[in-house]
Amino acid sequence: MKPVKLAARIALSLGIAASATAITMTSCTEQRANPFMEPYGTKYDIPPFESILYSDYLPAVEKGIAEKKAEIKAIAENPEEPTFENTIMAMEKSGQLLSRVTRVFGALNESDGTPEIQELSETIFPMVSSASDEILMDPKLFARVKSLYDRRDSLNLEPNQVRAIELSYKSFVRNGALLSDADKSQLMDINKQLTDLYLKFNKNLLSATNEFELVVENEADLAGIPAGIVATAAEEAKARGKEGKWVFTLHAPSRLPVLKYADSRDIREKMYNGYINLASAAPYDNRPIIGEIVKLRARKADILGFKDFASYMTDNVMAKTPEAANELLMKIWAPAVKRANEEVAEMTEYAKAEGKDITIKPWDYYYYAEKVRTKKYNLDENEVSAYFSLDNVRKGIFTLAEKLYGVKFTEMPDAPKYNPEVTVYDVTDIKSGEHVAVFMTDYFPRATKRQGAWMDELKGSSVDPDGTVERPIIFNVGNFTRPTSDTPALLTLDEVETMFHEFGHGLHGMLSRAKLRSQSGTNVDRDFVELPSQITEHWAMEPELLKDFAFHYKTGEVIPNELVEKLQAASTHNQGFTTTELAGASLLDLAWGAYKPADGETVDVDAFEKQVAEKLGMPSEIAYRYRSPYFKHVFGSDGYASGYYTYLWAEVLDADGFELFAEKGIFDPETARSFKENILEMGGSEDPMKLFVRFRGHEPSVDALLRNRGLI
Repeated sequence: MKPVKLAARIALSLGIAASATAITMTSCTEQRANPFMEPYGTKYDIPPFESILYSDYLPAVEKGIAEKKAEIKAIAENPEEPTFENTIMAMEKSGQLLSRVTRVFGALNESDGTPEIQELSETIFPMVSSASDEILMDPKLFARVKSLYDRRDSLNLEPNQVRAIELSYKSFVRNGALLSDADKSQLMDINKQLTDLYLKFNKNLLSATNEFELVVENEADLAGIPAGIVATAAEEAKARGKEGKWVFTLHAPSRLPVLKYADSRDIREKMYNGYINLASAAPYDNRPIIGEIVKLRARKADILGFKDFASYMTDNVMAKTPEAANELLMKIWAPAVKRANEEVAEMTEYAKAEGKDITIKPWDYYYYAEKVRTKKYNLDENEVSAYFSLDNVRKGIFTLAEKLYGVKFTEMPDAPKYNPEVTVYDVTDIKSGEHVAVFMTDYFPRATKRQGAWMDELKGSSVDPDGTVERPIIFNVGNFTRPTSDTPALLTLDEVETMFHEFGHGLHGMLSRAKLRSQSGTNVDRDFVELPSQITEHWAMEPELLKDFAFHYKTGEVIPNELVEKLQAASTHNQGFTTTELAGASLLDLAWGAYKPADGETVDVDAFEKQVAEKLGMPSEIAYRYRSPYFKHVFGSDGYASGYYTYLWAEVLDADGFELFAEKGIFDPETARSFKENILEMGGSEDPMKLFVRFRGHEPSVDALLRNRGLI
């Protein structure tokens, strides 16, 4: 997942979803310089994490906002005729202190949300949101942007500059520049309320996740669960003062193995219900918060002249309308449900063969899907995981980057890092030796880290008109299976794909050659941003690459051909379930975006979800991938709101795009060069469909996705 910024990228360029941990946790009474307010003085400008105190953030944000406002005022009141350089480029360069501190703080908020950070966030994020609104509603500044917009075709500008003007103009309009003063005031109040609600939603979700524990006291109830997962549960129990028992949590490395392998149906049901009801009970109930968010979003869309919030959110991306997004999803929905029903029939047959006359329930799906896969393909995922230690998989993604894009990764052991578990790399061009980027990895769960996996940047890239080049600092964060006392971190197939996915986002950021910061790397249309990440997943199970990194953690044996063939044969197993839960969540998200509660109406979250499921004909054995109270993509920020469909939208692109690699060779130099130059390096410099067609030769077809998932 690529996080989306809190405020408009042209205004404050804030990275919300990132990960950082201040090493120094206490305030200092002696006189010292705030590290944000002077040049870092570190190699490649890596933030000096060991010098940062909690007390540094607020003063730096306050000064950063003041500097940003002063710079924007100077641009707005410039008596010279607006030009690209004195308006758009000047805005691009403004607010450097604010960007520096908010990138690090935004990182901390996601990866190390300590009580101190959470308390600071309740002050800092509303301040930043308010400042962003003030800038984007400045009539003098907007007048300069509009002047450029109206004359853009006669200014003899480069395509990326014209696009920057168009996006800047649209951003101002979408953020209220054309509104009356009264409506501007109302919109600013709504944005402030939404920022507060997002903070509460995320705080509740983190607290509810950490509070849940499934305690197992009877060893017989552990039957079927892999030994490594059981050992981790025993260590977790010991850490919680429950030695001699086993504690499982809702973090994916703990939750999913229970649902997949636990023979105890009761244990599976408890884990499933713990997850499906996450953040749905006091004191961390997110449902009232969702009700308020939905109402405020509907009011915001109305003020800005859109029929609903989904229309507002899709207006500035490839889809353009929620109807277009829905149309794509429904083309996928019917074949996905058909396949899911076939999968349930196979599971039922398997259970009956075992003498269990049961109706498949949602907590049975993972378990029996794994049983059917083992029977059909003779494939045991525990056997497979032995070849996918985390270090091996990391070698795999680096080998992919070297073979496709000509870059290598060299560890920087003495570089600043925000947590001892972080690893920092210097990324260089193999031929020239040129520094390309800094890359950081942070792969294991922490109580202060939110669930999921993501990529973001601590510094963006750009090429200024005077030739000055800034190279980025990019990081990947995950919540993968931890090592135990006697085994390394052995990743599941899902975790392997996730590492490749986030590395694809990372490559998008690291290899960017876009000139403007606002267009570099992953600063692209939201429904285009998942193309580089999802296409990179295809290499994870390619035999040619597997031979370079998949080695047994005990014997060092390369993964055998027989096992690779099984992986290939089973690659589309359970895609009915996977696609149905994903498409269902996407359709639920769009339905929330279309919902306009009446004045005084109480939003019944559970009833709304049920209504959408019934309208779709959602199979009873499958739930949404995310239920609303823990649907962070949608209610933890505006990031993917009315935009969760983008994973499937982008898969249409990536499936079609990878078919070219499959045809030419997965490491074909010319195809890799074209993808690098037209997609990865360009960022948001041009219209995304033009970039895709330049790479692929034609517009994509949904049939490629259906073929990739084995649904046709």
